[in-house]
Amino acid sequence: MNNINKLKAIELFSGIGGFCLGMKAANIETIWANDINELCCQVYQSNFGNDSIVLGDINKIQISKIPEHDILTAGFPCQPFSQAGKKMGIRDKVRGTLFERIIEIIQAKQPQYFLLENVKRILTMEKGYHFRIILNALAALDYFIEWRIINPINFGIPQNRDRIFIFGTRAKSTQKILDLEKFSVFLTEKDIDSLPWNKNSEIETSMQPIIHGNSKNYHWGIAYKNKFYSQSLPLISDIKPRKKLKDILQHESEINTQFDFTSETLERIKQSKTINRYCNGVEILYNQGGGARLGYTIFGINGVTSTLTASTSRHYERYQVDDKFRRLTNVEYARLMGFPDNWCRVAKIYHQYALYGNSVVPDCVKWICQRIGKQNFKFNHRTWQQLTLFS
Repeated sequence: MNNINKLKAIELFSGIGGFCLGMKAANIETIWANDINELCCQVYQSNFGNDSIVLGDINKIQISKIPEHDILTAGFPCQPFSQAGKKMGIRDKVRGTLFERIIEIIQAKQPQYFLLENVKRILTMEKGYHFRIILNALAALDYFIEWRIINPINFGIPQNRDRIFIFGTRAKSTQKILDLEKFSVFLTEKDIDSLPWNKNSEIETSMQPIIHGNSKNYHWGIAYKNKFYSQSLPLISDIKPRKKLKDILQHESEINTQFDFTSETLERIKQSKTINRYCNGVEILYNQGGGARLGYTIFGINGVTSTLTASTSRHYERYQVDDKFRRLTNVEYARLMGFPDNWCRVAKIYHQYALYGNSVVPDCVKWICQRIGKQNFKFNHRTWQQLTLFS
């Protein structure tokens, strides 16, 4: 994508600008952004300029005020779908239905693409009901839709953070033939042999109605005209070499004593059990219950971290670093999300944890956006090149 054809994007529910930073690295210009949180907007402005974001409720902003754009991005609120939240999903009248505003903007502005992000749990919550409602609304538009679970571990970031990314490409309403080689951004060469189709008619018979179909919502899928197909695929190959938590830690000489828990933790460990095991790549050294994560857990640094969240309780998790017990610093949180060390410098340290934990990893966005319109795999020389979906 050269500068002449440079895509222009908007960023909804922008937070501290994870989409913007990732798209900038992919040579996509963000021309408008919005968030309702004042502190998020202050961080955004400190990095992208005073006029880079509009503060306010997206439901109260006139769509006519949103500029024309090529790609719409949105990390729409994940709390209604998160394991850490109340799990109300789309029934959350404040945050769970905000995707409806995304639909309205897409309908009005008709961007060529959209890219959405949310927690993995949205796929399975109430047997996939909430995801199907969202997918059905998107698939009613004239867009070819693809989704996939992506983890920053594959990008050299030592955090186990499965997230679903949903990508849409506008198609003409009369279009009957969709070229998956052209429309897919998530399929890689390694995935092709996993696809079940050998001839054009097979994909059509594989598609099911989104609302009443029997298929599960797997980690990858496609949808068009209110029908979908989904299946599990192998994990994405590592884009960058994998790292452990110890690889991104600050040097101890740089760390203020405010992050230490040493004396208190030493006393509590006397009441704890030695665990010395890994759970989803996270090293667990001690806790008071003997399970994976029960009571006063002490983590090690030879694995990855579990998913960073906006929960304040997560700020105080204890890690054993050499002979010291401490929490992770705000700088280490930045690194665990793929942001520059001082990205949230205008916010107090306490608030930076939630800002990072509620953001999107820029490297994941960069990888997706660099693949737009650039697929060139040939399905291992299969005779068919295009997939007939349905009229």
